[in-house]
Amino acid sequence: MASDLSNARKAWSVLIVSTLAFTVCFMVWMMFGVIGIPIKKMLNLNATEFGLLTATPVLTGSLIRVPLGIWTDRFGGRIVMAVLMAITVPAIWLMAYATEYWHFITIGLFVGLAGGSFSVGTPYVARWFPKAKQGTAMGIYGAGNSGSAVNKFVAPVILVAFGWAMVPQVYAAIMLGTLVLFWLFSHSDPAHLVPNNVKFTDQLKALKDPKVIKYCQYYSIVFGGYVALALWMVQYYVGEFGLDIRVAALLAACFSLPGGVLRAFGGVLSDKYGAHSVTWWVLWVSWICLFLLSYPQTDFTVMTVNGPSTFHIGLNVYVFTGLMFILGIAFAFGKASVFKYISDDYSHNIGAISGIVGLAGGLGGFVLPILFGVLMDLTGIRSSAFMLMYGVVWVSLIWMYWTEVRKTEVMGQNAKNFSLQS
Repeated sequence: MASDLSNARKAWSVLIVSTLAFTVCFMVWMMFGVIGIPIKKMLNLNATEFGLLTATPVLTGSLIRVPLGIWTDRFGGRIVMAVLMAITVPAIWLMAYATEYWHFITIGLFVGLAGGSFSVGTPYVARWFPKAKQGTAMGIYGAGNSGSAVNKFVAPVILVAFGWAMVPQVYAAIMLGTLVLFWLFSHSDPAHLVPNNVKFTDQLKALKDPKVIKYCQYYSIVFGGYVALALWMVQYYVGEFGLDIRVAALLAACFSLPGGVLRAFGGVLSDKYGAHSVTWWVLWVSWICLFLLSYPQTDFTVMTVNGPSTFHIGLNVYVFTGLMFILGIAFAFGKASVFKYISDDYSHNIGAISGIVGLAGGLGGFVLPILFGVLMDLTGIRSSAFMLMYGVVWVSLIWMYWTEVRKTEVMGQNAKNFSLQS
């Protein structure tokens, strides 16, 4: 009994400090979403160059996820997370001294390592909890995505008061302090490690599994899309609605905050209703929101009996923010439900699979901002970013229908019970 109580305390201690560490890592990872705006003005960047600037940290944070997941299985999440955070501190600090575009790109690659923390913490915290609660545990940990919103609250204040260069210096100090707290209050359990006779190549064989590829596609939307839009939204508000950067960051947080915090609730829903049901509804809600967000500001003239009459169609800032808020909630639930798929299907190989799926999601977060910039430079339409996302969601809906929904038995002895009565 005493041993069970001690393990429960350790589990919750690990979950709390790991979630804190992931929140700070995500805050750092999304730093360019705010400080990129004055840097863009300082360097006179176009939309494509700005997209590459914001996406660069996402690239390394994505590519490192597979090896980090495998190392977590082998060496344990505590040591891997601590080393990862320690490596990023000097790079974050050096960001304040960058002056040229290539400086920001190069240093951003090292700062981006912080984004790999997701593939460390997910298997680390999951193994401290029984399978029935792993969805909830991973959802709580995944709520560290709200670091994107924290960045939008903290960075603009520092930027306006002291200039953009102070932001990375403050963030470096925060990362160092978080590293100390994480090491003091986290724990390790040798029973959670994959046996040493397991080879890296054995763990990577899961890439041949079609289900893993499908989960990668789902995650490239709910996480990759979340990261991309979190990076893009502040400058979108500034350009589309002419808002001050502080107001723009605050409104952008209406998407980022629920997109992070409510991931924990998504984990609870996934445990209760299953990964498939939650993901299916997430994709449909996302599809509807993105359809409405895709429509550009439009003026058209109709010839009436009384002469020409001009009409305007477009979202105002309030409706736009409301739709982004709903989209953020949907993405939060989807991020949790995709990893519930993983814990259900690959309970003995969570680290490697979560690294692979996390890599796909991170690459989505890298590619999408660049494509947003390219489309905007080519078309001049800011909402083209949402048009692209709308098309990507369509692909996942069709894929899910053919591989999961279409195979569901609706009649016969294996069909689920259904009643119109409450």
